Amino acid sequence: MSKKNLLELCLSPDLGGLELYMVRSAKALDNDMNVISVINSHGKLEQYYKDTQFQYKAIKRKTGLLAYSTAKKIAKIIDEHKIDIIHAHWTKDLFVAVLAKDISTCKPRIVQTRNMTMTRFKDDLYHRWLYRNITLMLPVTYQVKEQLERFIPQKIRPKIEVLYMGSDKPELLSDAAADELKNKLGFDPKSFNVGMVGRINEAKGQHLLIKAVELLVKKGLHVNAYFVGHPMKESYMQELKHDVKARGIEENIHFLGFMKNPHHFYQICDGIVLASKRETFGLVLIEAMQAGTAVIGSNSGGVVEIIDDEKTGLLFENQSYESLAQKIEKLINDEELKKSVAKAGQEKCQEKFSDEKQFVQLKNILESL
Repeated sequence: MSKKNLLELCLSPDLGGLELYMVRSAKALDNDMNVISVINSHGKLEQYYKDTQFQYKAIKRKTGLLAYSTAKKIAKIIDEHKIDIIHAHWTKDLFVAVLAKDISTCKPRIVQTRNMTMTRFKDDLYHRWLYRNITLMLPVTYQVKEQLERFIPQKIRPKIEVLYMGSDKPELLSDAAADELKNKLGFDPKSFNVGMVGRINEAKGQHLLIKAVELLVKKGLHVNAYFVGHPMKESYMQELKHDVKARGIEENIHFLGFMKNPHHFYQICDGIVLASKRETFGLVLIEAMQAGTAVIGSNSGGVVEIIDDEKTGLLFENQSYESLAQKIEKLINDEELKKSVAKAGQEKCQEKFSDEKQFVQLKNILESL
């Protein structure tokens, strides 16, 4: 049986879990399929392809009436590589994917890994055309699956199958290497050091962790928060820094910038927090749990499919920094709880959210089309 030809598509200009999942998919499937990735020439993904054996094309993403030229470029790639399947990741790419399919001579099937929620009914002329041209949607949680089934009419709805994202089991640091990294990043050995990884923007909830740390510091607890990620807007980063200064907790809040691979960072933290307002899945939690670190997440979205409260992590009330502070304090005061949720979380990830298992399942799904 000959290998299928797969086009991995993500023209998002950003760099987060969605975009990195596309890179990981492309590389994981490369042995079993002929894979070419199409990415945004003005985005941040090219660093993961340059000087590697993985095929890719970086093109300029145009919008509005000019989107047709982007679709033509993708159609040309489809025909040159005789693409059988387009695997799309960013919802905004669906229009150009379907348009490229229509323009091309190969007429590939379109599969979307669905990371985004859906909040309104989709039965207008545009969406009928769009969804009738999609073969399969792979929502990353059952919550997203329910939304797709609720808002896409059955007569135009593609086949839907839940496929969780996964994470590699990371290379574990030695005690000496962990101590060296802690020193390099300025970790306080006498403090409870909590981390947050993700884009710096309001929706990700950095402000909630800052307020929670202030509450804990006022109670006399030794807590430091370390933020990893690049700011979506520099103005928002400055707002956060001004807020930290106004609260008098500059010694407790640390912005470390972007890390290409945060897996070692997870391992040196006492806990990792995910405080997003609406998190469809929560890949950061999976990565931290795989590293054997206790996690705290908000009780909304896909997070509740990952964390079993006080078993594989802790859940706090969504958007409540008081509740977040209480959960952090619980881990500070109960070392055994911290160890038990970290161990159980790691075991759950290895059983349910491992990269190896998820990508084998993805390969089987794509090859069966």
